[in-house]
Amino acid sequence: MRYVGPDADAAEQIAKLLDRAPAGERVALVDPRFVGHVHSLRLALTDPRWMAAAAPGALTAQPEARAALAHAVRGAGAGPDAVAAALDASGTAVQRPELGSLVAVVATGEDEREQARAAVAAIDEEAVRLRTAVKSRDGFFTTFCISPYSRYLARWCARRGFTPNQVTTASLITALIAAGCAATGTRGGYIAAGLLLLFSFVLDCTDGQLARYSLQYSTMGAWLDATFDRAKEYAYYAGLALGAARGGDDVWALALGAMVLQSCRHVVDFSFNEANHDAESNTSPTAALSDKLDSVGWTVWVRRMIVLPIGERWAMIAVLTAVTTPRIVFYALLVGCALAALYTTAGRVLRSLTRKARRTDRAAQALADLADSGPIAQAVAARGPRLKGAWTAPVVAFTGAAALVATALTQPFGSRQVIVAALFYAVLSGIAVSRPLKGALDWLVPPVFRAAEYGTILILAARSEVNGALPAAFGLVSAVAYHHYDTVYRIRGGTGAPPQWLVRTIGGHEGRTLVAVVLATLLATQYTDLTLALTAFAVAVALVVLVESTRFWVSSGAPAVHDEGEPA
Repeated sequence: MRYVGPDADAAEQIAKLLDRAPAGERVALVDPRFVGHVHSLRLALTDPRWMAAAAPGALTAQPEARAALAHAVRGAGAGPDAVAAALDASGTAVQRPELGSLVAVVATGEDEREQARAAVAAIDEEAVRLRTAVKSRDGFFTTFCISPYSRYLARWCARRGFTPNQVTTASLITALIAAGCAATGTRGGYIAAGLLLLFSFVLDCTDGQLARYSLQYSTMGAWLDATFDRAKEYAYYAGLALGAARGGDDVWALALGAMVLQSCRHVVDFSFNEANHDAESNTSPTAALSDKLDSVGWTVWVRRMIVLPIGERWAMIAVLTAVTTPRIVFYALLVGCALAALYTTAGRVLRSLTRKARRTDRAAQALADLADSGPIAQAVAARGPRLKGAWTAPVVAFTGAAALVATALTQPFGSRQVIVAALFYAVLSGIAVSRPLKGALDWLVPPVFRAAEYGTILILAARSEVNGALPAAFGLVSAVAYHHYDTVYRIRGGTGAPPQWLVRTIGGHEGRTLVAVVLATLLATQYTDLTLALTAFAVAVALVVLVESTRFWVSSGAPAVHDEGEPA
């Protein structure tokens, strides 16, 4: 960063200095009369997420806003505040971070300067910095049992030069060690696994707090934080299943069921949020009631705990692992997540039905990307019948999904009727996305597709009674779920969905479902071959998805982001 301050009083001098600054550098203008906290300048001048940002007496611009900055300087004069106003007026958005109790003023006289200095001395800047390092919206367990001390761990890491990505990686390694301890199947291993899982969660909170404390936001960091959370939790499920198997208890179906349910919960959250991200709507009675409940302190925490966010969920898993058995852990997970899913989904359905929203083309495209339609569904959508009616898309999607799941459950394993049901599902999936998903309940379409694909794989593997089929199915769903999470965070980062060649290569949701059904049908009597086929399918999907995902996130020019959304 190149600072331009007291030596550049005239606009023309500043413009010349800007022209001489290397084109790839961020630049900043600071008024020599600025008085305030150092952290005020950090928030305004060092946050990498904004193309241009300002506080009273200070302004910064990333390389992409340099040309607009130079033009604004020549037109508005030398003062950073006037230049920031000119940038806003020219269409270059200037972010003004919330300073709260921090001081940032341009003192025009000695009396004002002394008053500002007194105000600076009256505020404990470090206390403010530590407090704002904690996410503004979090669960009860995280807020009261983790954040009171993890923020100090974040400061300790910052002072020793650790980066958020390093802490995120340490959290992943700790969780994988916890999964390994659970896989031993011993009581000591389970106790160690529970303790390590809790410590992994402490580190998981610390990485975000470190990013906020030191303003080290990055696209890579947001991706690692989001995907590693899922990898840690699902790897731990696998560790519990392996540990139970050592004790003679096969809980792979429960482990896979828990992963399917949790993944479907997440896609409900993602789809609803994307559908309403920039929608124009009136206030619904449900939303008004929710806002009213939020005004009563204790109801806020009860409602946050009901949805079983990551803090409460991991605490429950850790404690139950240490004192009970893997089977009981999964029973508790399935019941808790099912109730949470019913609560959140019902509330969102009511909100969607009781308010009229005009959804944008961007929202419709995001839902189409989340649907993950492959070649079959795309061909049907392009050439098949067009839907009419506000609710037809989710109804058609649900009809195809229900027919497939019911057939897989009721027909004899290996029956060719399941293939027919999978083809029927593929056709209806294409019809469901044949028009832009702008209806009130169209955000339900991606969750229905996820439940159909993941659920069918689970049912087929469980009903096959083939040794190793369920672990192989667990791996297949893990690979596909990674692709779906990757899609979500690309959209959230503003970079769009994965390329179409990737979606076509791995078949889309309907293509993968059809492949899984065909494999189960053709290899119904070849037990070893079915396990090998599912394993090979999982490895192929994982390789394609991981290579493309890693290439994208490592080389992406996407802007820095940081997720402050729901505590999933």
